[in-house]
Amino acid sequence: MTSPQTSPIRTVAVLGAGTMGHGIAQVAAAAGLDTRLYDVSDELVQRGLSRVQDNLDKGVQRGKVSAEQRDAALANLHAHTDLTAAVTGADMVIEAVPEKLELKQELLGRVAPHVADDAILATNTSSLSVDAIAEGLPGPQRVIGTHFFNPVHIMKLLELIVAPRTSNATLERTRAFGAALGKETITIKDFPGFATSRLGLVIGLEAIRMVEQGVGSPEDIDKAMTLGYGFPMGPLRLTDLVGLDVRLHIAEYLSRALPMGAHFEPPALLRRMVAEGTLGKKSGQGFYTW
Repeated sequence: MTSPQTSPIRTVAVLGAGTMGHGIAQVAAAAGLDTRLYDVSDELVQRGLSRVQDNLDKGVQRGKVSAEQRDAALANLHAHTDLTAAVTGADMVIEAVPEKLELKQELLGRVAPHVADDAILATNTSSLSVDAIAEGLPGPQRVIGTHFFNPVHIMKLLELIVAPRTSNATLERTRAFGAALGKETITIKDFPGFATSRLGLVIGLEAIRMVEQGVGSPEDIDKAMTLGYGFPMGPLRLTDLVGLDVRLHIAEYLSRALPMGAHFEPPALLRRMVAEGTLGKKSGQGFYTW
């Protein structure tokens, strides 16, 4: 008989229906899991569901997904604006809200009384301390970082962040969850920037400095990395997709949090673009026009 510590994840609640949240919900539903997608308003939830529908429809058009698979995934996906209803009975809760420590702590604190003692509390943070997020929560051993990548239904990597109090049982169940979603997982210790954000950001910031210094155009700098180093996407186009404001926030955090973190100090160009509202794809203009 399967013990609670090793039981598979069957029901997932994703908190936040934005860029990352709707994508996480999509892959969970497509994997056959009972998936709840929560946000604070019906408008936000419906917008997330619409994006899932569009992604799946495009998959059918391209022959990547069958109509039956699309319909099954949508049938597994349920919208919620009531947090208690969304998380009750969930084996795993994944928060995908903005990168603000207090917001993540407060949200998971509201979740904890409504889930089982062995329910996994996961955070999609890309840079914040998982241990700090777990501080004050009952059962910190069940808190783990699940850092997905955008677009979630295409990107194969899932970075698992293990805090000092994260249990082996939590890690193993989350690895199995990632495998069920078709993801390759890596396991990284809870350290500022983890592996992916730290490596990706330092390249992205240097690319921005090169634009600032007039070294080359965004297109040519990106081609240097895609054609010269085999990157699937150039660092400036990726910055546009992630959001310049998100990159700025993470850079500011890592410049403070890492020993000798001066190379994460945001370039003046990045600060100016964010101040002007030039945020990348979500604003229609970044290093590229969208």
